[in-house]
Amino acid sequence: MYPQLTLAIVGPTAVGKTKLAIECAEQLDGELVGTDSMQAVSGMDIGTAKPTAAELGRIRHHMIDVWPMSHRADVVQFRDLARTSIAEIMQRQRTPIVVGGSVLYVKSILDHFDFPATDPIIRARYEDLLEQDGPKKLHELLAEKDPITASNILPGNGRRIVRALEVIEITGEPYNSRLPEPVEEVSSVRIGLEIDRVILDARITQRVDHMLDLGFVREVEQLESQGLRSAPTASRAIGYAQVLAHLKGEMGLEEMREKIIYATQKFARRQQRWFRQDPRIHWFPWDSEHLSESVLIHFNEVLGSQ
Repeated sequence: MYPQLTLAIVGPTAVGKTKLAIECAEQLDGELVGTDSMQAVSGMDIGTAKPTAAELGRIRHHMIDVWPMSHRADVVQFRDLARTSIAEIMQRQRTPIVVGGSVLYVKSILDHFDFPATDPIIRARYEDLLEQDGPKKLHELLAEKDPITASNILPGNGRRIVRALEVIEITGEPYNSRLPEPVEEVSSVRIGLEIDRVILDARITQRVDHMLDLGFVREVEQLESQGLRSAPTASRAIGYAQVLAHLKGEMGLEEMREKIIYATQKFARRQQRWFRQDPRIHWFPWDSEHLSESVLIHFNEVLGSQ
């Protein structure tokens, strides 16, 4: 266990986590530790809503631009690097602030997780099937092997379907797609931002339009010239996959926009459902008038009670 408290700020995409985290960091003499595996990839800036140059200049960020685009997302590797950052922040007598919307990555950093082994040959075989037949076909195969897990994974989530099939083949047992009961390893105060679904949908639409205005399509064109289509994880990221399909001539600009919005909204709903299952999260309305002050009061109360 770390000797100090980490502040964790979670919630769905487009709810304002980064803004709040920066405001808290300025008051706590803190540093941010991101939990977005795609923000950790260099060059994937607009489509991941990566912190701006101004935001990066205000507060030190970790887990940003860590890997090249060709890197395959690995939650264990990400966890270990993030925990190293947390330990180093604490050694500097500063406050780590873990911020992000990836349930798996947040929990892997803060809680104890036992991750099943991986086999690159088996995984490659299922990834080839995913590329050849698409996620729906692979989801049907998963439903035959492990119907309970299949019911908990969306048919379009190819990466998780591949991982489940890989683990089933390695272990010979069903894959437990539900997150295990949490055992905290990094002492933390967990803050969640709650928001009405209709308002969140509108904010997501505004964010996607803003990304397109900033030149998201041009960003993907540049990354495509550097090998994005063959990148095992980056090519399937929300937004990037849809823009690649547009550039390939598979859909028009407006259909691409609508699909990005729909995929992001669906992802945000899953984030809300998963985070709501964690009783350790203390929730605040996303638009509270004095949000950062309220969060800091709660954080300091918990810190003072230890």
